[in-house]
Amino acid sequence: MIFRRKGKNDEPETSETLEEAGAADVRAEGPYDSSEVDAAELEAEDRIDLGALVVTGRPGMELGLQVDEQSGVVQAVLLMLDDSALELRAFAAPKTTGIWNEVRQEIAAEAARMGGTATETDGPFGTELVLVVPVEDPEGQVFSQTSRVIGVDGPRWLLRGTVLGRAAVEPDAAEPMEATLRNVVVVRGNEPMAVRESLPLQLPPGAEPNAPEEV
Repeated sequence: MIFRRKGKNDEPETSETLEEAGAADVRAEGPYDSSEVDAAELEAEDRIDLGALVVTGRPGMELGLQVDEQSGVVQAVLLMLDDSALELRAFAAPKTTGIWNEVRQEIAAEAARMGGTATETDGPFGTELVLVVPVEDPEGQVFSQTSRVIGVDGPRWLLRGTVLGRAAVEPDAAEPMEATLRNVVVVRGNEPMAVRESLPLQLPPGAEPNAPEEV
């Protein structure tokens, strides 16, 4: 089931206050803010409530959560399908402007610092980055890893999705990951937060930290 956006009259004023022209159009088919979908859809059985993010699984997909072992804080969501993965993180942003343009430049600079490359390209969610960076495996072998970093500005939030594995280089494998990203709902909440502060994620009921489960 794909989320349906509420009618225009039901949308919050903040959804139209982004300075980025066309930001709302980029999200016309998702990802969504929680104020843009009906509560009944958020509570459907095939939805997984992870606190700041509500995700929908696909057949054969596994859910993993990256949890800091010392603090127990969930740092990122990882959705895995075959030999591809989608990492999700969400951050607080100002009311009146998106932060993806600025964050994208910083990610590109970090890739260059690591001896890699970052190329801007137009994707289904707007401007994204294709990163190629050197990575060392457990045996000490160095190889190049390609990933796509997608940023979507929403009302007072930034959703960052990193596409890994085969989906980062093959369009057919990317389609399920892009569809999954489209169906994400961000639950920002009304509490004040510092810009770029991570939105709080949580383990679903009965889940074990760092242990993947089928969704």
